[in-house]
Amino acid sequence: MAILRTKDIRKLGPKELEKKISDLNIELSKERANIAIGASVSSPGRMKEIRKTIARLKTVRNEKTQQTPSGGKKNNGRHLP
Repeated sequence: MAILRTKDIRKLGPKELEKKISDLNIELSKERANIAIGASVSSPGRMKEIRKTIARLKTVRNEKTQQTPSGGKKNNGRHLP
């Protein structure tokens, strides 16, 4: 699977985000399994890129779920007096 950039990720819908996260988690598991059995790694930097892409996907997913309705005030996690 190709590595996705943030601007491409933001264009995806919620179901597509979940599917991409799932697919990348499976791919990461396969890479880890190959390392565990002693197989040669095709691209050593690939695992790092997969982890970063999963983090990007989860960040965008969380941003989309935490958006406030228009006119609402976002408190950025701070407690209001």
